Parts: sequence; structure tokens; C-alpha cells
Amino acid sequence: MKVEDVRLEKVIARPGDRFPEPKAGEFPFVGRSNVGKSSLLNALLGKKVAFVSKNPGKTRSINYYLINHKFYFVDLPGYGYAKVSKKEREEWRKIIERYFHERDWNIKTVFSLIDSRHELMDSDTQLLGWLQSLGIQPTVVLTKVDKLSSTERNRQLSYFERVLPEFGVEHWIPCSSVTGENLEKIWTVIVEKLEVLR
Repeated sequence: MKVEDVRLEKVIARPGDRFPEPKAGEFPFVGRSNVGKSSLLNALLGKKVAFVSKNPGKTRSINYYLINHKFYFVDLPGYGYAKVSKKEREEWRKIIERYFHERDWNIKTVFSLIDSRHELMDSDTQLLGWLQSLGIQPTVVLTKVDKLSSTERNRQLSYFERVLPEFGVEHWIPCSSVTGENLEKIWTVIVEKLEVLR
């Protein structure tokens, strides 16, 4: 899909903030802090729209990006970063829970980002388990595969192939925001979901 227009349509930062009109649907991106979510969004869109930082936990709001005036990418706050306060982690949890409870009817696919270099962390398994309990089957995006050697990559992919089905995950995409590997596969998922609406 050719991205002709992108704009930050809405920022949800407080409990009383209203979500935008639904358009053709929305595609939330969620992942642990520092998983490469902002880099992935920028790579998919071909321009810098999400702020990339070496300091985890920068995204503290729900950011709606309107794509081609038709649908949304939704950048959700990163979770699981230990150096923030317990109060902040609780606030993030409430923001994310509110999002899924109020917008699940308009979500076409949840992209759950996991760092391909590591095995699932507690925060990853908690999120995947929670999505499973909500009846949401995410597409898992395994980020930063460019940082793996061929041996490491084979080992990690075998690991994820073994554990992800335990959470009801049927589709996962190894990708790299740096090399562009498999970005087109993510777009294929998005286009297929949008085509269903026609």
C-alpha cells in the first residue's frame, strides 16, 4: 500500500479524552518498552512520525495516526519498563485496558511486538495471556532480527514457533525496521483486513 498522507489525528492521555471517529478501522501496535515500536511505525510509514528514543517508556499516551484519510495506526504506551514508578506502570495499564475495552469493536488486528533477541519476558506473557482472555488473536511482530546471527535467528525462531501457539497466536512475522525485512508482510496483513470491509 502506498502511504500518501499521515497525520497525528488524536492523542489520548487522560481518562476523559475522547477517542476519534472510527473510520475504516484501526491497527494498534503494542509492545514492551524499547522493543522498537516507534522505529517500526516510522519504517512502515516511510517517514518519521513516532518519536524514537534510547530511553524506554517515552510513549505515555495513545497516539492515533490517520493513514490516507481512511484508517488508523494506534501507538499504545510501552509496558514493562522497571525504572518507572509503580504508579506510572499502573497508569499505563489503565490506559491500555481502557483502550481495548472501549475500542475492541473497531480493531482489525492487534500487532504485538516482541524483541526477537530474547525469550518471552513476564510482561510479554502477561499481555499475550490477557489478549487471549479477551478473545483477541494478535499478529506477533518479532523485531530486531537484523541483530541476530543466522544461528541465533534459527534458534530464536524455533523457540517462538514452539511457545507462541500456547497463547493462541497463529501468525508471527520476523522483521527489521533497519533493513526493511518483511515490512511488506505486515502491510499485507493490513490490506487483507481492510479488503474484508469492501
